[in-house]
Amino acid sequence: MESMKIKFAVVFLVVGLLAACAGPATDQPVSPPTEEPAAATEAPATLPAAATNTSAPPTTEAAATELPAAGATVSFATDILPLIESRCINCHGGDRTEEGLSMRTHAEIMTGSENGPVVTPGDADNSLMAELVLEQKMPKRGPKLTPPQVQLIIDWINQGALDN
Repeated sequence: MESMKIKFAVVFLVVGLLAACAGPATDQPVSPPTEEPAAATEAPATLPAAATNTSAPPTTEAAATELPAAGATVSFATDILPLIESRCINCHGGDRTEEGLSMRTHAEIMTGSENGPVVTPGDADNSLMAELVLEQKMPKRGPKLTPPQVQLIIDWINQGALDN
C-alpha cells in the first residue's frame, strides 16, 4: 500500500512538471547558459535580470520572458507586444475580441474593453490587465504567463504604459 502511494506521488509530480514546462513548440534552438568567470562576484548592471536567475531553465520564448536590465525602460514593441501576440491575440485580436478588448496595438489596449480601461498608466495596482495576469486568470486558454512575463507587464504599466 505504501509503495502504491509513493508511485502515485511520483507520477503526480512528473505530470505536474511536464505540464508546467509545456509551451508552444518552436523550431528555434535554445542556446545553453553561459557561465561567468569565477572571479566575477556579481552580475554586471547591463545583464538582463532574467540572465542572473540560474535556477530557471532556458526558454524558447526569450524575447517574451527576459527582463530588461535593472532600471531600463520596458519597451512595448520589444517586450510587451511579442508577449501579447503569443498569449492574448487568439481571444483579443483578429476576428475575436472577447469583452470588446482588442490587443493588436498599443492604442487598442489603451482604449480598453466594453467594461472600461484595462490599463491605468503608472499604476499596475489599479490596472485590470495586471490584476488578471497576476492572479493567473488570463490568459484563459493556453499556457499561463511565467513570473518574469507577469513582471514585465507590471513594470511596463508602472513605467507609464508607454508606446515605445
